[in-house]
Amino acid sequence: MVKLIEKAGSIPGIKVDKGTKPPPFCPGEVITEGLDGLRERLIEYRGLGAKFAKWRAVINIGQQHELPSHTCVMANAHALARYAALCQDENIVPIVEPEVLMDGDHTIDRCVEVTTWVLKETFQQLFYNRVALEGIALKPNMAVPGKKSPRQVSVEEVAEKTVRMLKACVPAAVPGIAFLSGGQSDEEATAHLDAISRMGPLPWNVTFSYGRALQAAPQRIWSGKAENVTAAQGAFSHRAMMNGLAALGQWSTDLERKAA
Repeated sequence: MVKLIEKAGSIPGIKVDKGTKPPPFCPGEVITEGLDGLRERLIEYRGLGAKFAKWRAVINIGQQHELPSHTCVMANAHALARYAALCQDENIVPIVEPEVLMDGDHTIDRCVEVTTWVLKETFQQLFYNRVALEGIALKPNMAVPGKKSPRQVSVEEVAEKTVRMLKACVPAAVPGIAFLSGGQSDEEATAHLDAISRMGPLPWNVTFSYGRALQAAPQRIWSGKAENVTAAQGAFSHRAMMNGLAALGQWSTDLERKAA
């Protein structure tokens, strides 16, 4: 697999956390585990060809705005920082992913409030653990309302509040921000990235690290049938191309329809 990735001109990496577990006395929340034995795993992964690693912390705002707790935010920020320090000590680039989930009925302003807290605590912990910010990449959520929020917002509001939030929290020493899609629809995630990119110049390079927003349409088209593989690959290529343009601030709905 590593040889295939390198042959395609890409850099191999690996997810190194061991998933989430509910902490005691914090109902509705989770903390990411996997620090025990991480150094040894990193040495093994580096030997197999991994150049970067990823660790995801999950922050849930909750249905009635009662979350997150100080316990959950601090534990996840500390774990992210210890992971990043271990990665750098073993010459692997850490992808730092503190994700505030879109689930729930929270407003975009509540998302900004919680994400600001999470990012500030994360960078404080990175400082305490002597992580070189020039050697990380950040994978955050955008500022978006919850899926069940009665007030959905425009693309422009998402971009404006996301950029303002990140400028307040993310030092310019961080070389790059790769947004996660966080449950947004395919085209919605593309439109938001494009609007953010157009607000430059920004202190960091911005791009995408989407999961569902890249894979949903291809998986739906493929449906496990061999005869659909070519069409599914075409859909994946199209979505990747649109997001590539969005990362440069060059996407438009006209290009979306024309390329499709």
